[in-house]
Amino acid sequence: MSPAGRMAPPHEVVERALAASRSDGCVVLVEERSQSEVRFANNTTTTNGTRRDRRVAVVSVRARARASLGERAGAPGGPEAAVGVASASGEVDVEELVRASEADAAGADPADDAAPLLGPGESVPLAGERFDDPAHEGGAGVLGPAVSALAEAFARARSSGTLLSGFATHGVDTTYLGTSTGIQRRHAQPAGSLELVARDGAGSRSAWAGVGTADFDDVDVAALHERLERRLAWASRRVELPAGRYEVILPPDATADLVVPLSEAMSGRDAEEGRSAFARPGGGTRVGERLFPLPLELRGDPAEPGLECAPFLATGASGSDVSVFDNGLAVAATHPVEEGVLRRLRYHRAGAGRAGVEPTPPVGNLVLELPGATGTLDDLVARTGRGLLLTCLWYIREVDPVTLLLTGLTRDGVYLVEGGEVVGAVNNFRFNESPLGVLARTVEAGRCERALSREWGEWVPRTAMPALRVGDFNMSSVSPAT
Repeated sequence: MSPAGRMAPPHEVVERALAASRSDGCVVLVEERSQSEVRFANNTTTTNGTRRDRRVAVVSVRARARASLGERAGAPGGPEAAVGVASASGEVDVEELVRASEADAAGADPADDAAPLLGPGESVPLAGERFDDPAHEGGAGVLGPAVSALAEAFARARSSGTLLSGFATHGVDTTYLGTSTGIQRRHAQPAGSLELVARDGAGSRSAWAGVGTADFDDVDVAALHERLERRLAWASRRVELPAGRYEVILPPDATADLVVPLSEAMSGRDAEEGRSAFARPGGGTRVGERLFPLPLELRGDPAEPGLECAPFLATGASGSDVSVFDNGLAVAATHPVEEGVLRRLRYHRAGAGRAGVEPTPPVGNLVLELPGATGTLDDLVARTGRGLLLTCLWYIREVDPVTLLLTGLTRDGVYLVEGGEVVGAVNNFRFNESPLGVLARTVEAGRCERALSREWGEWVPRTAMPALRVGDFNMSSVSPAT
């Protein structure tokens, strides 16, 4: 513990861990989180608070043979390298954590994602900041305007006999990355969200709305509340419908509920091994195949306006398409789907080398867009003869990775559309659908706008999606949920 009971600065933890390392290579990550939140129910604030968390991860690389150190001096890696990882939260004993990661590496088999650790010239430079800059503290003040606007919304809700509940949260994650090959990188990532649920006094009608944001300057609480009141009014008429296939309209938030798992499934290795919906029957991947009739574009870009994210990779664990050996790797704009065609899948450097493609590290945002589309959600409703408007989906789970079949439930507002108008609310359903099938049967897409997935927004908060009009959406059974 540093003097006055304060934790040591993050950059010092990185430097001390690297200095204590006895391994052939070392990667150190310190992630500092500052978060504030306000929760509310029954038209009044219930709790609020702030917290700070720190997590430290040490990755030790052990070269099984001196020849496996890679072509560059001091850049351990290659097919015979093994890794060990140790992590802890709060004020850590740096020496103990380093020794634990080295012990883990000593007993590990060679890593199949092994590659030479990157050097400073192979990563993105620090932009307008220093590695030893302090972590961002955030603070409850960011939520102040939203809390004031909520007080006004509570008053309006009381006058109309409705109840508002939900939460607002904002945080900043500051990541410090250091490697034994000389990389020092730092990135501060703000993220916030506001979720509102409105219910009538009897509790028989409910509606949800949410928004993601970096700083709350772009959050219009009054507009969100107006949207909820409109949806509660739609539900003054109730219609019971059976299970079956329906034309549906998905607002951007519900589109994100389905597109996030689609993006997460785009592992090149899983496709090559026949374990995903992107595997080609008989072997290989579906890269180059048209997936969707509409010329949809799926992309991630660290510089996407309003959705900016880390321009380099920082990870304390390896997976099928992400590798600890790639820490510091520049993250560029990536377009997995262009004009409805699958162009690329996700690979770490070792996997990309085996597949003969470029490495494609994950990007911290996700955008689905139909270039040139300008229609609003109301426009899509107006062009629907008969169908269902699904305002949000939840409890989504994967049933079959080979087809990317998902199951889930509707929640807080399913509405019947007839003759281009919403005419009432209907019962909830369980659905069984693949996002690939949904996008393949999409007949119309609206403009791309900021979206917040209710199911995945906590983990993937930076998304932009269009509203979609989809044919033959499979409502497999009626849900008794209200």
